[in-house]
Amino acid sequence: MESLVENAKKFEKCSKYDEVGVPKILVAGVGGAGNNSISRLQTMGAKGATTIAVNTDQVHLSIINADKKILIGKSLTKGLGAGGYPAVGEQCAELASDVLEENIKDADVVFILAGMGGGTGTGASPVIARIAKKTGAVVIGIVSTPFMVERHRNVQALEGVDKLRRIADSVVVLQNERLLKYAPRLPLGQAFSVMDQLVSEVVKGITETITQPSLVNLDYADVKTIMTHGGLSMMLYGEGSGDPDQVVKEMLNHPLLDVDYKGANGALVHITAGPEFSLTDMDRITKNITKELAPDANVIWGARVDEKCNGRIKIMSIMTGVRLPNLLSSDSGLEDITLPVKGIIPPTSSNVYNGFAHPLGFGAKPKDLLR
Repeated sequence: MESLVENAKKFEKCSKYDEVGVPKILVAGVGGAGNNSISRLQTMGAKGATTIAVNTDQVHLSIINADKKILIGKSLTKGLGAGGYPAVGEQCAELASDVLEENIKDADVVFILAGMGGGTGTGASPVIARIAKKTGAVVIGIVSTPFMVERHRNVQALEGVDKLRRIADSVVVLQNERLLKYAPRLPLGQAFSVMDQLVSEVVKGITETITQPSLVNLDYADVKTIMTHGGLSMMLYGEGSGDPDQVVKEMLNHPLLDVDYKGANGALVHITAGPEFSLTDMDRITKNITKELAPDANVIWGARVDEKCNGRIKIMSIMTGVRLPNLLSSDSGLEDITLPVKGIIPPTSSNVYNGFAHPLGFGAKPKDLLR
């Protein structure tokens, strides 16, 4: 038995991996919040992913750090933004559909990062998801919802999430309201950066999980298998040193995540740890994370040994088929929820375009619009 173990150790030292069939991953940040997340991800670096910032606001787009930038709907909004109107954001994305498809067409996995409740993120995200699905990509939305005090924006956010989840393979929803408990005294910019950091860590984790060699690989096919369950998803991220059980406990009780994952129908789990990480540690972590899932849930896990993680453990997981308190469940859409009447600014002859009111007063006619 000892010789068997020793031979295994020798093999581990000389093993090499070939990069064959690496999937193309695209991360699209849509609107102001989505653009900010893209900048954060670009700064962190995500091996194997291309980042694209999409916006109707030229000023905000100009300060964003991304591999590519696309200003949509310039002929409609003159680069001044969608004014909080999803219908404007949707129309801008439709006008730029050719450009968007050209930049998306070769991707295998498309992440869509956006803030729901405003104009561009809410309106353009479903259009981009539809284009990505048309090209054959697996589409994963990661979106945030407004603070509860933003009453009308919450109505728009609900509608936006519902539209997106009907097109995308899976949608992860994060709630800004949780920031009030997690970072109540941080300056505003830093508080929102916390959410951007969480989104970026998970996107980076998934991206590098399926594009970089691991001891136990999670590949593109695994992601596709789990994500095509559809519906709403939750993401988990945890990092710490010492007892693996404690890291999992803190991960499952993350203050920015308010999700009931009991009965979830699928899970991707990836663990990155130092050379001292054992098979027993892996088993404990995976069991603790997935014990509340449905009995027949599809669980796929992977693990990577990283010398830089000496004494530390990083865990990334996405669970599909979950319920979000105070929002909607994966099996009951907005048809079960009574929504307030839409609209807060009555349309006038000077601010109406195609039936919706635009606060900037643009009155362009369809024949005047150019891509």
